[in-house]
Amino acid sequence: MKVAVFGLGYVGTVSAACLAANGHDVWGVDPDASKVAAVNDGCSPVVEPGLDKVLAETVGAGRLHATVSPLPAVEGAEVSLVCVGTPSTTQGETNLTYVHRVVEDLVKCLGTKQTDPSGFHTLVVRSTVPPGTVEAIGANIAATLDASAPGVGVAMCPEFLREGTGIADFYSPPFTVIGAKDERVVEVLRRLFDFVDSPMRVVDPRTAEALKYASNAFHAAKVSFTNELGRIFRHLGVDSREVMGLFCEDEQLNISPRYLRPGFAFGGSCLPKDLRSLLHLARTASIDVPLLSGALASNRLPVAEVVDRVVRGDGRQVALLGLSFKPGSDDLRESPYVDLAESLLGKGYDVRIHDPVLDPAALVGTNLQYIESKLPHLKRILTSQPSEALAGAHVAVVAFRSPGLVDALLDAPPARVIDLDGRLGPEVEALAGYEGISW
Repeated sequence: MKVAVFGLGYVGTVSAACLAANGHDVWGVDPDASKVAAVNDGCSPVVEPGLDKVLAETVGAGRLHATVSPLPAVEGAEVSLVCVGTPSTTQGETNLTYVHRVVEDLVKCLGTKQTDPSGFHTLVVRSTVPPGTVEAIGANIAATLDASAPGVGVAMCPEFLREGTGIADFYSPPFTVIGAKDERVVEVLRRLFDFVDSPMRVVDPRTAEALKYASNAFHAAKVSFTNELGRIFRHLGVDSREVMGLFCEDEQLNISPRYLRPGFAFGGSCLPKDLRSLLHLARTASIDVPLLSGALASNRLPVAEVVDRVVRGDGRQVALLGLSFKPGSDDLRESPYVDLAESLLGKGYDVRIHDPVLDPAALVGTNLQYIESKLPHLKRILTSQPSEALAGAHVAVVAFRSPGLVDALLDAPPARVIDLDGRLGPEVEALAGYEGISW
């Protein structure tokens, strides 16, 4: 079928590429001309292992196209996927501006051009939105469209993609959730995702919307829970990695080891904003949610603690090894390591940064806007090799292990190494100045 994908960020680009790779005629839509040009050249606008290859193959085969105009994408399409950003407002509320803009564009297209020959179009929201959003979108479309326009069905189909393993996650998610009340919509999505290896669950749209918030809130809570334990155990002389390693062997009660590893704060484009959105929803309904409130407060503590540790030591030169919110990604949005760098720079420290996949020239969209507001001089302090960042450094703060990092630390160990990840290995941990964040 012909598919329009609105938004060529991480979720949209991965979705468009994988759908096109499985025979669909996919049209990506984004107002950012640089993203559109990259996709049409068979190159990914985001960093994701294997994505460039899939894009090159599908664009070369004529099954994937990108455009800044929604009209050619929607014309003749049977389904549209909404994969745009839903950032937080200053009050923590979910900002649905981009979602509403897509709906407006779609309604204009449907009012001027025929879509699917069956006279029915399916609008699928994949962005994370508060419960009730999809129902409101459906009601708005029904009230706006002329009676002669094609019928439109709506659905919520949350994505479960992790940056760094997005393609594998697209093909093998834990389940495919279809939040829809119209059986025609369900049938369209069954056909759209018939190649995906996962059970399919059809639920109410509000259930599907709430599921993504529940998942991300639980992931965020697990990170904070484990880090709080690590801070307590460290002062008791206990290695929290060993504790949590045993803890995770209990798959009957403790469920899953995912995220249950002591380390640094969580970040990225999902967990912080979705927690804020849930807290906003709770506040507006006068519902007390102390654990969720505490997760955000707890998540700020590791950043403050590391800053304090650096300040308590000698020297003014700091090497920060890793900047994106997770290894293998160039996503800097709400990265706790960006906050750490900003705090140290603000206190007058000479900070040099190495991140193996980060290329400032390749950053686009909200990712670029975020880092320009936080670290406008990133190009000046970013190094191409870990050894360059470490040269002359009094303290190395290690966000995550990267190629060549361990060798660089062993060749010229700084006076102190603050490990935020816990996977540097026994040789680094044996260094005189080594200290773990919670072990």
